[in-house]
Amino acid sequence: MEDFGLYLVITNPAVGYAKCAEAAVRAGVKIVQLRMKHASREDILREAREMRRVTRSTGTLFIVNDDPSIAAESEADGVHVGQGDMPPSEVRTKFPQLRVVGLSTHNLDQVRASLGQPIDYIGVGPVYATPTKEIPDPTLGPELAGRMIAASRVPAVAIGGIDAETLPAVLAAGARNFAVVRAVCRSQDPYSAIQKLMETHA
Repeated sequence: MEDFGLYLVITNPAVGYAKCAEAAVRAGVKIVQLRMKHASREDILREAREMRRVTRSTGTLFIVNDDPSIAAESEADGVHVGQGDMPPSEVRTKFPQLRVVGLSTHNLDQVRASLGQPIDYIGVGPVYATPTKEIPDPTLGPELAGRMIAASRVPAVAIGGIDAETLPAVLAAGARNFAVVRAVCRSQDPYSAIQKLMETHA
């Protein structure tokens, strides 16, 4: 997998999941992820199918967070798993139709442990404090995040508290790919929010 720049994690978007995904596709975002914590399986699957409809036959990959069975059922391109979710090797065995598997990492040891795993990219974070997790992992800061990114053999995406203001420091630390949540999802104009981030990255 090649570097992809902006990775949009869609969680509680102000304009709705499908409209936010449409804005991402229109803006040329390479990867969008559906993340719905504490929602029912039925609700997640419904939104996943809508996001698949929006992203199908475009240049945008569609990833489902945490649950490979929902990813497979919605015909997503892949799944992103955390340290406590199904291991990537098991995902590959049970759900061979998922082309892309991502893995969250929160420290250098987890990055090193990822080196032999059948994954396409890692998440590195949280770079900055973020309210998107009930029990947050320790904040890394740009410097440690940069060291983790450098240690990875697959593309690494920095995540956690990244917006147009914090992005330059993250890029300066060595990040080539970065994920945002609130910087786009809270906006009533996600297309413009995405463009602003992409211009900062360019």
